[in-house]
Amino acid sequence: MNGGVDGGTVTREGATGTTGTGGDPVPMLPRRLLDTLFSPGKLAADVAASPRWVGALLVSLALVALGTWLLPPELFAEAQRRAALERGVAMPPMTDRTLQMVRLGAVIGGPLAFGIISFVLSGLYTLIFAFILGDEGRYRQYLAIFAHASFIPALIAIPLVPLRISTGDAQFGLNLASFLPFLSDGYFLNVLRLMDLTQIWSSLVVALGAHAIDNRRSFTSAAAILIGLQLAVALVIGRFLTG
Repeated sequence: MNGGVDGGTVTREGATGTTGTGGDPVPMLPRRLLDTLFSPGKLAADVAASPRWVGALLVSLALVALGTWLLPPELFAEAQRRAALERGVAMPPMTDRTLQMVRLGAVIGGPLAFGIISFVLSGLYTLIFAFILGDEGRYRQYLAIFAHASFIPALIAIPLVPLRISTGDAQFGLNLASFLPFLSDGYFLNVLRLMDLTQIWSSLVVALGAHAIDNRRSFTSAAAILIGLQLAVALVIGRFLTG
């Protein structure tokens, strides 16, 4: 049996495969995805000890593609029409073939963008925690944690499809502004709309992962850093939104 140290956590690999903390076998992908929702602390410890990320990321990408495919193509056309009007450009009517091409582009482009963002943000978290703050950990560990945490917004996007269709908004989601319907349009409301609840949930799972990778990093400090980053992005992007 071979032994080793993975990001400050002892792992062992024997005839039955990799084992994590306590010598327990690393759960299979379906179990890990369930743990992401219901036992995130256990998931964080397991993935930090054995950073498997491919399966979780592929499932999330498939869910993003499914959620996009379920939306009618007219919804994407309306989004493009609104964007054109904001630029002061009149958009010509789309044929059925054009609508299907727009939908296909969204089904392909959505998961592609999701995957790119996953690799970039994992690198950013590695830079912040491992290089700037001096935590123990490797890029693969943060990528594995992020890949599993991304399952949350990707999954919840599926039951949101009917609401997106009924509201006519392909980007409709659950955010902090949902609890403050009395607020008038403006910068503050734009910022709250950008604070997506599923992304906050996902960030908290990543914070548990940062703690599991290096237990010197408390969950509270990791959560404050990650939610602070999300808020900083919302504060910047909110300046450029209308309404």
